[in-house]
Amino acid sequence: MPDEQIASDLEPEVPRPPRIALIASRQTLAEYPSYLKHLLIGLADESVPVILICPLVGDVDSIVPPAVEVVRHPAIDIPFMQHYNNRLLLDKVGKFKPEILHCLCETSASLARWLARNLNVPYLLNINSISSHWSAITFSATRCANVIVPARTIADHFIKTHPKVADRLRQIDIGTFVDDSTACFAHPEHLPGIVVSLPIDNQANLDNIFQALHRLTVDGCQFIVAIIAAGRPEGPLWKQLRSLGLLHAVTIIPPSLGLYSAGSAADIFIVPRPSGRFNMLLLAAMSAGCAVAASKGGVDDLIIEDKTAFTFNPDDQLSVYNCLKRLFDRPDEARRLAESAQQFLRQNRHVSDMVSATISLYRQAVCSKTRANA
Repeated sequence: MPDEQIASDLEPEVPRPPRIALIASRQTLAEYPSYLKHLLIGLADESVPVILICPLVGDVDSIVPPAVEVVRHPAIDIPFMQHYNNRLLLDKVGKFKPEILHCLCETSASLARWLARNLNVPYLLNINSISSHWSAITFSATRCANVIVPARTIADHFIKTHPKVADRLRQIDIGTFVDDSTACFAHPEHLPGIVVSLPIDNQANLDNIFQALHRLTVDGCQFIVAIIAAGRPEGPLWKQLRSLGLLHAVTIIPPSLGLYSAGSAADIFIVPRPSGRFNMLLLAAMSAGCAVAASKGGVDDLIIEDKTAFTFNPDDQLSVYNCLKRLFDRPDEARRLAESAQQFLRQNRHVSDMVSATISLYRQAVCSKTRANA
């Protein structure tokens, strides 16, 4: 027998990668495009066959690798066409023959459960928030293999609200690619840039933030501010900015643009209020090397005092001012904070770890179903 044949016989058989159908909601495309992109590219690198189910909204061409088939659902976005849309979806996905579904957002949980039942496959469900809106979600006792969360705070909340299925909970941290350089005060010749991220689920007023920024201008600080906010800003906001002398320094940008520009254009990133959702904008800003000033609370796993961020009390104007003043008065300290946050991400938020952990859950779910059917 040839040596090559003997070596081949001794090599362990590599298991065939499972066939995956991913379900991305409007929220996934709006708030988590980088997560979806990294996951899809990682699955493609591991030769995992994937089909993506997503709504008609959103630009997916810049996110989805060429090898991934995209199925738009609903195909016709009219309420009375639901039965037709579901039948069309079932037909298209059925031809792909997925072995498991992965729903990337709790807002599509009902679709994932329905599709899993009709295709007779297990499914995984991502829950990205501690919002009460998903507390009423029901999980299929036979088909929901695992619930995936990106943060310890969300895991703790899930265990309290759904103790009967807590054993299915798995935490997989969302990975990121960290910039080699640090954005914070990297260009002393430029005006410092500040990005204020308004949580989509907490559009609280920014009075204390604006007052703190006004006091900084009185102290002689100069800067430009970008506020990331959903929807069109109302007149009172502009009136307030004008009264504080900040109108010339402030611009408002939508979340979709802010997700990609926040880090590259800013020295300081502000989280003004606690958010009930995992904050991808914060992750992007930390990756780019912004110094973070943040309110603790909500899903705040990324916010570690004096390691990844300086914190303040959002209801205390003086606390906000002192936090921002510290960053402006001590740029070297602010830069060290940004570098520390980047190092934290390098050590704890690898994209490869995220992808490998997700694929491992896919294999476990498929193997469990195979054993159950044996």
